[in-house]
Amino acid sequence: MSGAKSLCRRSAAVADWVVVARAASRPDDPAAHGTASAARCVTKPLVLVLLIGAAIALEPRDPAVRAWFVVALVASLAGDVALLSARGFVIGLAAFLAAHVAYAIGFVAGGVTAAPLLIGLAAMLAADVGLARRLVPALRAAGRRSLVPPVLAYIAAITLMAAAAAGSAIPLAVAGAALFVASDALLADGRFVRERRHGDLAVRVLYHLAQACLVLSLVA
Repeated sequence: MSGAKSLCRRSAAVADWVVVARAASRPDDPAAHGTASAARCVTKPLVLVLLIGAAIALEPRDPAVRAWFVVALVASLAGDVALLSARGFVIGLAAFLAAHVAYAIGFVAGGVTAAPLLIGLAAMLAADVGLARRLVPALRAAGRRSLVPPVLAYIAAITLMAAAAAGSAIPLAVAGAALFVASDALLADGRFVRERRHGDLAVRVLYHLAQACLVLSLVA
């Protein structure tokens, strides 16, 4: 039964990747994009729905950590739904910010060690400087100064999440956090700095792998 559920989750993720890839391969075809948009209303949230079900069904090493991770996954689902619309960017940003805070609280609830936490924090702060140097000027140049504070707040939230994941010293958690950071950095760079043809596909693959690793870290 667990094998069937795992196959279902993988199939849902692959279906979402296929939809994104097909839309990217036909950038000037409105009909293709319309079909992709309709399909993504199903495939995009379905992956998170299945991951939420997996997190609830498994037997975690710490039920308190699982509870916070479920909150994070539900917030991520809300963010995914919000980002189906171009007008839902700020709402989606807020939802994922809440997800990162919930993940961070979950890691702390499970126990963190000071040395790896500080190393993770230092690494993230170094990465943050480079990312902010690219994003902030791009946002200002595009006349989107109002987005600078929420984007910086989001960077702070994912920094805390990644540092807390490092502090947990659980390899799957560290991998999941790193993949999440990579996904979000690529998304932000593609949206505000320089668009890449297959950037959306890379973002989705990294994002799904990140969430899957974080869920699996519950039983690591």
